[in-house]
Amino acid sequence: MLRTLRHRAAAVRWSLITVLAGALLGTGVGAPAHAAVPATIPLKITNNSARGEQVFIYNLGTELSTGRQGWADAGGTFHPWPAGGNPPTPAPDASIPGPAAGQSATIRIPKFSGRVYFSYGQKLVFKLTTGGLVQPAVQNPTDPNRNILFNWSEYTLNDSGLWLNSTQVDMFSAPYAVGVQRADGSTASTGRLKPGGYNGALNALRAQPGGWANLIQTRPDGSVLRALSPLYGVETGALPASVMDDYVNRVWQKYATSTLTVTPFADQPATKYHGRVSGGVMNFTNSAGTVVTSFEKPDASSVFGCHRKLDAPNDLVRGPISRTLCAGFNRSTLLVNPDQPDSGADAFYKDGVTNHYARAIHAQMADGKAYAFAFDDVGHHESLVHDGSPRQAYLTLEPFN
Repeated sequence: MLRTLRHRAAAVRWSLITVLAGALLGTGVGAPAHAAVPATIPLKITNNSARGEQVFIYNLGTELSTGRQGWADAGGTFHPWPAGGNPPTPAPDASIPGPAAGQSATIRIPKFSGRVYFSYGQKLVFKLTTGGLVQPAVQNPTDPNRNILFNWSEYTLNDSGLWLNSTQVDMFSAPYAVGVQRADGSTASTGRLKPGGYNGALNALRAQPGGWANLIQTRPDGSVLRALSPLYGVETGALPASVMDDYVNRVWQKYATSTLTVTPFADQPATKYHGRVSGGVMNFTNSAGTVVTSFEKPDASSVFGCHRKLDAPNDLVRGPISRTLCAGFNRSTLLVNPDQPDSGADAFYKDGVTNHYARAIHAQMADGKAYAFAFDDVGHHESLVHDGSPRQAYLTLEPFN
């Protein structure tokens, strides 16, 4: 998808590919399905938001059997996008009426890798370029969706099962939870905030000095729409570009005289890489002492976006090292633990210089799990459900409290 998922495409999409290959840090979650996965499965959408506005649902993505981009209707039938233009042309209306407050509605989702959007009160504006669908980009003040209250979940449904997550990588907005019913009838869910967690996360940002309150976007009437991710905060000037410099400098200083050890695969404990800073660059060597990859000192954009100087290609060396570094920088664990990744959440976000957005969100999640930055899945702290033989998926719109 175009904008398509920008940093998400370069980061978490790589994570999902890794999951589907059954190699996500040795979890084995990509195990073969226990039974054939049907062409579509039901997605039950429950509106517990207590809001009176009309809800609109969109199921947009890539049809895995053909690679075509498009949308699915309520019955799960795929519709390819027509050709776009330059300037972008309006996309067909792919909206599905959602359930009223206190009600549920069930749609069917096909074998897609895509997003389920939901909006309150207004339909979202989607356009098509010659390269595909233009996603909402509300960090841009002129985006037509800037003053619409909306959010989305991401999923992949294929022959090996369902992966469904809640995400705050781009923004923290309308609260929701996701779930899956397994073949044995049991359910798993994630993404639910604690009671008071929505306001708790926003209030934590308001109370954090240094520009973090500037991540919160409101309508002209003052009502809250969302908090932007710190990546977009840096890009738009809401956060200073130097917001992570002090921590990064301390990390570079520490590992000029000591070694940072990265063990990127939990199921391959013998695969280790050793990082030392020399000449301003962190070089990683393998067990034979050969330099396998190097990193320039990252800036805040590289840290928050897990890109640029912390780019993570879909390979078996630089990508896994980079995602581990990215997690360590966002969680501020690189100074307290020279053996990464650090899997103990109790040590996360303790430094005064950290990803306070991720800190605030994780602190308010009922199970502690979130996708607050692109590689929040390092150490299994992500809000993801998976099953190889899913009976049904769930999306629950939660209250704004």
